[in-house]
Amino acid sequence: MRLVKPKKFLGQHFLNDLKVAQDIADTVDAYPDLPVLEVGPGMGVLTQFLVKKERPIKVVEVDYESVAYLRNAYPLLEEHIIEDDFLKMNLQRVFNGMPFVLTGNYPYNISSQIFFKMLENRDLIPCCTGMIQREVAQRIAAGPGSKTYGILSILIQAWYKVEYLFTVSEQVFNPPPKVKSAVIRMTRNETKELGCDEKLFKTVVKTTFNQRRKTLRNSIKPILGKECPLTQDPLFNRRPEQLSVQEFIDLTNKVEYELSIMVKE
Repeated sequence: MRLVKPKKFLGQHFLNDLKVAQDIADTVDAYPDLPVLEVGPGMGVLTQFLVKKERPIKVVEVDYESVAYLRNAYPLLEEHIIEDDFLKMNLQRVFNGMPFVLTGNYPYNISSQIFFKMLENRDLIPCCTGMIQREVAQRIAAGPGSKTYGILSILIQAWYKVEYLFTVSEQVFNPPPKVKSAVIRMTRNETKELGCDEKLFKTVVKTTFNQRRKTLRNSIKPILGKECPLTQDPLFNRRPEQLSVQEFIDLTNKVEYELSIMVKE
């Protein structure tokens, strides 16, 4: 069977270490009763361990060459191979509205987009695991005060508990990426409602981190303007990287209240 040639434009780096693949596959066992959707299976190095878990599994692959390989290598998976772009899929249709575990050796160039889609479908995805670029994994898992703490950290940690599980050497891939990789697991926390306007929360987080080295008093100006009295609050002496998720929720509520006053005036 002819092997699939990694395609740079798809961000493909095929894992060739079976022990690492087994370890990644085992991360889905946090939810052993749920079906699994694997993103970007490539030649199935992770798939071969997932199919042994005696639970429903589907794989979604956009590369036609990889799809052809999977159909030959895993004939029993034939009806469960989805040839599509994960980012454009309606995830409600994958398992007929049933929650599932999301996993994969994610393409580095779209990993953040995958996680934003996860957030949009958080009620469907109680657990997401997989391998990504180490720097992205560190950002997602970082806490307040860390240099790597930022937009991804806050938006994901608002809804998920994040575990940085282990680091993976660049030498176990074909072709080897220029950076190390890491495996993480994100499991839904108990949050049902943020306690603030979610759209405004995202805007506040993204706006303030666009100027992360400045204090909130300065970085919030695109939303509140230059002379807003709210910014005299001591909270605004701090930089965005110093605020916890809950403090960003509190900040969002203060901003919403202030904006409502400005509209009335």
